[in-house]
Amino acid sequence: MNRKYMPEGSLISTYENKCSVNSISSLREAMMTRKILEAKVEICDNEHNLIVNLCGIKGIIPREEGAIGISDGATRDIALISRVNKPVCFYVTDISEDNKTVFLSRKAVQEDCRKEFIENLIPGDIIPAKVTHIESFGCFVDIGCGIPSLIPIDSISVSRISHPSDRFEINQDIYVVVKGNDGDKILLSHKELLGTWKENADRFESGQTVAGIVRSIENYGIFIELAPNLAGLAEFRGDVKVGQSASVYIKAIIPDKMKVKLIIVDVFDSDKSYIEPIEYFLTDEDVHIDLWQYSTEESNKDISVIF
Repeated sequence: MNRKYMPEGSLISTYENKCSVNSISSLREAMMTRKILEAKVEICDNEHNLIVNLCGIKGIIPREEGAIGISDGATRDIALISRVNKPVCFYVTDISEDNKTVFLSRKAVQEDCRKEFIENLIPGDIIPAKVTHIESFGCFVDIGCGIPSLIPIDSISVSRISHPSDRFEINQDIYVVVKGNDGDKILLSHKELLGTWKENADRFESGQTVAGIVRSIENYGIFIELAPNLAGLAEFRGDVKVGQSASVYIKAIIPDKMKVKLIIVDVFDSDKSYIEPIEYFLTDEDVHIDLWQYSTEESNKDISVIF
């Protein structure tokens, strides 16, 4: 995986980036070597140029250099306005004769990212991403240099959620897996990185009392999430609401039926401002998967994804 093109914000706090934006000489060197730099946008002016502060030196990203698609109308100007107070990546393209103004291009970085990285992604590739926007139907993420893509809500986890904000928060760093690539549109998923039924169930034992979240209430029972890719079923109770935290007793774990039987011990309203950290079933060497077999060997169900 090419780590050169990361989601925006990945470079801004690094020592190398700080050194590269702290003087005209270092910015000139970055221009000559076509080095990707980052800084925070301070102003989007009335012509929608982006203004960044490079350690006291004024940096300007002209409107048409602000993002791919701005010049032809494919990308709306809200994509520029919404970058204020956020990091952006760029190349240094020119420096004024008086050394007081530096001209930058975010679009050029995005074009290189698309050509050298995104267009070469294949189904099964695992890449880092950053959550940028959350809607009821899914979660938008930056997959490299501010280029957006969508994780549909049904691809976020096996355990059903009512809204992507149940799982993610803005600016969260996550991993995603590529499901398809037609050049202009990257199809993403997330649930395949959260483990199989067995991998999740092996973390629990019958007889334990553990924490969970009420995810769904049906007339035949209540589904309680034990982990993003594992839910169990408890008997129906009228005093339970979706989204509540629960303490549950694990009555049985049944691999051949892929079921976890639960007994509710207690339920209470949870702190919705807190998002549990995501535990990925990945190692540092995992950059691609060809098959995700969620179902167990004992089960007669075949729940799998071939990339």
